[in-house]
Amino acid sequence: MNFDLTPEQDQLRDAVRALGRKYGHGYFVEKAKAGAHTTELWQEAGRLGYLGVNIPTEYGGGGGGITELAIVCEELAAAGCPLLLLVVSPAIAATVINKHGTDEQRKRHLPGLADGSQKIVFAITEPEAGSNFHRLGTVARRDGDDWLLTGRKCYISGVDEAGHVLVVARTEDSATGKLKPALFIVPTDAPGLEKSQLDMEILSPENQFLLYLDDVRLPADALVGESLDAGLPALFAGLNPERITVAAMGAGTGRYAIERASAYTATRTVWGGRTIGSHQGVAHPLAHAAVQVELARLMIHKAASLYDAGRDLEAGVAGNMAKYAAGEAAALAVDTAVQALGGAGMTTEYGVATLLGAVRAGRIAPVSREMILNFVAQHVLGQDKSY
Repeated sequence: MNFDLTPEQDQLRDAVRALGRKYGHGYFVEKAKAGAHTTELWQEAGRLGYLGVNIPTEYGGGGGGITELAIVCEELAAAGCPLLLLVVSPAIAATVINKHGTDEQRKRHLPGLADGSQKIVFAITEPEAGSNFHRLGTVARRDGDDWLLTGRKCYISGVDEAGHVLVVARTEDSATGKLKPALFIVPTDAPGLEKSQLDMEILSPENQFLLYLDDVRLPADALVGESLDAGLPALFAGLNPERITVAAMGAGTGRYAIERASAYTATRTVWGGRTIGSHQGVAHPLAHAAVQVELARLMIHKAASLYDAGRDLEAGVAGNMAKYAAGEAAALAVDTAVQALGGAGMTTEYGVATLLGAVRAGRIAPVSREMILNFVAQHVLGQDKSY
């Protein structure tokens, strides 16, 4: 059992850390408050090859895996720049297209995803069904050689920044008459596709949208894969990378918060000149949060290693556990950092309260902590399904 990164992975971590610190949390907050995007950081990360580390070299990527992409997500977050679209575009969309897309789809989309010139976002969640694909109301039906998509999606990240959205719909199986999932690569400017921005209490440069699809006409080659049989495996192909990279982003955010708080408590002196960090009432909560973040990082590393080894079932369990652990640890770390800094913790200047909304959302999305506990109870502990 080896917990060490390879020399190449270590170099990647150091390089991404340097890039993240070049921009820093101040840049992230400034963009978010201005209603702008972190375009400069995204483009530079693309030029340096960090966005495509998990994409095959034949399409301009780094030829690595989700382990490498998790490193990128974690280190940018640890520098105060947690980029949600890293999860959506390189982790979900690129993985789905690479594993289950046609040759033409890979050639058309992967190079742009690798260098950052293209973004593809992901739309599964719906107002009534949530992310339960068994109950999705968005339906795709044949019209000659074309497809027509109709339905609604919600909480779709970054639609205003992307050229395409990967839409999960349901189609009728001609053999059985049953509905089955299918994925479609939809241009965000397609006629019949409308978006409406949601007002969120999260400080982020990446926006959330409602999508309305009203008979959006698509050519046959918009369907991911060679046939409808690709739909279900394509959908599941994106879920483990999503959970692992979300977890990595959470762990990085937790590291950032603890680092900020520790630097403050190690130098802030009151009551006789002792640093406030010398008091156990301040130091122990920070130490506890640091332990939780490190435990989450270990599970993230395990999940990514299992996924890259092709052990999908085991990676599914580990990925869900990693997401749960990191979501809890990040929320704890940020809240503990705010408490340790006192009034300063609530200011923009000290840069921790600015993350409260994001880490709270990390316990809900992309899958809630309760649904992960249901998953573990059923698939690990052998309990009856509770819902």
